[in-house]
Amino acid sequence: MRLGEVERLRGELSEFVADVFGSFPRRDQRRWGECYLRGLMLDGRRKSIQPMAERLPDGNMQALQQFVNQSPWDPLPVRRRIAERLCEAVRPEVWVVDDVSFPKCGTASVGVARQYCGALGKRANCQVAVSVHAATDTASCPLEWELFLPEEWAHDDRRRQRAGIPEEVGHASKTHLALGLLDRLAGQGLQVPVIVADAGYGRSVSFRLALEERGWSYVMAVDPKEIARPVTAEPNQPAYGGLGPPTLPRYRQSAQPLPRLIDDATVFEEVTWRQGSKGTMTSHFAVLQVRPSGKEATRTAQAEAGGPRRWDGVLPLRTLLVEQPEGADGPTGYWMTNLPATTPVADLVRWAKMRWRIEHDYRELKHGLGLDHFEGRTWRGWHHHVTLVTAAQAFLTLRRLDPKAPMPA
Repeated sequence: MRLGEVERLRGELSEFVADVFGSFPRRDQRRWGECYLRGLMLDGRRKSIQPMAERLPDGNMQALQQFVNQSPWDPLPVRRRIAERLCEAVRPEVWVVDDVSFPKCGTASVGVARQYCGALGKRANCQVAVSVHAATDTASCPLEWELFLPEEWAHDDRRRQRAGIPEEVGHASKTHLALGLLDRLAGQGLQVPVIVADAGYGRSVSFRLALEERGWSYVMAVDPKEIARPVTAEPNQPAYGGLGPPTLPRYRQSAQPLPRLIDDATVFEEVTWRQGSKGTMTSHFAVLQVRPSGKEATRTAQAEAGGPRRWDGVLPLRTLLVEQPEGADGPTGYWMTNLPATTPVADLVRWAKMRWRIEHDYRELKHGLGLDHFEGRTWRGWHHHVTLVTAAQAFLTLRRLDPKAPMPA
């Protein structure tokens, strides 16, 4: 947006800032918060503090630096209010769990390590953050964030102190961080819709089981190598030999990778899930029931039955969505869900495919609003910056959803 366009939004932006930054104890913090948001929305190649301050008529590099990197304001109440407003306005069909990487030079920035970097498609020096987004086919916005702290940072007291990492923060898996974000959002009283994620999260059986324990529905991409049994599989109870405890029920046949559960009897139907830039998005899908297997699934089934001796050996059923485009030699995608197999296939496909909105989010957050332009190195500064970028996108999303609000060209 050009400077004149940003200036014309000052009134609406002030009202938005007064609401979402209402937890700020001081007026000058709200002032610099609004200034930072205008800097993020203003045209410019770099959205780090110095160039933004130079572009803004009331920009002050020292004040903005202090506001983002040193000021002790808590970002959680800000993100909480953004989540409340966006969920009310967007009415999300799904919450999408994802992660995003920030390539970095050097080793001083908080959480930076050599790890897989999605932005570069290879292992590289970067930060990684886990996020949860509210999404429909027409709108989306991030609701919560957490920075992934690699194990090498967990016990390096010198690096932790320099980056200002809180004592209670340690190394945790991305799935653990995602559960924490979802719990935080649910704890605000927000209604949890269907949860969607790619195979990076869906391949974790323990993650899916944790969602089920909380009573949440999910549609998650899974690895074709995941093992399961067909719906018809039944455990066998060996005859008691009269000595020792009875042998536990067990399946006669080994579990199979998902592709082996697809046969000539599997019925695929054509489904169109949205209108893309190059036409309708259409493919062929099948829905079938399977019994996910493996140690985690078995252990959970035994625990729910009250112990191995009380378990009848039957693994629970789950619904598997399979995609096989016309002309393909075989399936190209698998999604596991705890929704019933009677759920309309069009709904399952739409939810499974809704991750595309997150790529739209990241393009706007990174290229338009400078999500990955932050040059600070501290835990506090990083969380402040992503919160402010989220606020900027939330403001623009709310304007796009308001038919009476003319958007700048």
